[in-house]
Amino acid sequence: MRNFQAGDTLDHYHLDEAIGRGGMSSIFRATDLNDGAQVAVKIPHFEVESDPALYDRFQRELAIVAKLDHPGVAHARSDARRSRLYMVTDWVEGTPLRQMVVRGQPWEEARATRMTLALCRILEYIHAQGVVHRDLKPENILVTAAGDPVLIDFGIAGSSGARRITFAKLSQVVGTPDYISPEQVRGKRGDARSDIYALGVMYYEMLTGAAPFEGENPFAVMNDRLLNPPIPPRERNPRVSPLAQEIVYRALERDPARRYASAREFAWDLEHPDQVGVADREELRLWKQRRNPVRRRRLLYTGLALLPLLLFLLLWWAAK
Repeated sequence: MRNFQAGDTLDHYHLDEAIGRGGMSSIFRATDLNDGAQVAVKIPHFEVESDPALYDRFQRELAIVAKLDHPGVAHARSDARRSRLYMVTDWVEGTPLRQMVVRGQPWEEARATRMTLALCRILEYIHAQGVVHRDLKPENILVTAAGDPVLIDFGIAGSSGARRITFAKLSQVVGTPDYISPEQVRGKRGDARSDIYALGVMYYEMLTGAAPFEGENPFAVMNDRLLNPPIPPRERNPRVSPLAQEIVYRALERDPARRYASAREFAWDLEHPDQVGVADREELRLWKQRRNPVRRRRLLYTGLALLPLLLFLLLWWAAK
């Protein structure tokens, strides 16, 4: 049985255009034939329905989105009867934040702060509902013509009190390398502070036009954040104020216990930068001394490879 395509009709929804396809589902811009409204329809692939863990994962996303009611979250539509499992939300006319956050093109600090503050308010709401997004990134945020962000895609979100799904494809580290928190890199589930970390990365990116951590591949990027402090924002963009830089550091603390405890705390500092204060951070002095486990492993392997030669030379010298 083939998966749905643009032009198909699902119950009373006409699938106008495919706008995204992932490993678990496809997303369509569609028309509700009952009222003519534009909607977004997310349909799991047929093979997902035969996998109990993936099926449960999609059902959990449905339950999470259905209980959220906030202008900063795509609103779910409910139907009394559906022929199969799928999700419908109101269509959000907006630009993906990823198209607005471009590498090498930093924003003005005031603009970056306004956007981050608006996202803090959304996080404050969803966290109060017991929901952690766990994949916060510019690709999952739409910005309306009025400049308001709307959070979408709760595909790997978690809900407090919900049973953890232990399935190979889902129990691995989830998230996106540039935005995933250190605790998630270590295999932990992550909590509200993981979302705060991801938002801190986005604030850094808006201020500097660059990511705080680098690497030749996704694993190197994730490892860099476990070993090294972020490159100071003011090194990337001297126009960033010391106060904004301090806020970034507080959001990007490697230890969750030292990070902002809530989105409300993060928002308060953004609204009251004159009361933030600037810490005398060791990271500002030592950031160039970056540890590289690959280099260390290469030195170790080189040493091991040279060991037989050294032993031979020692034996030869002793025999003279």
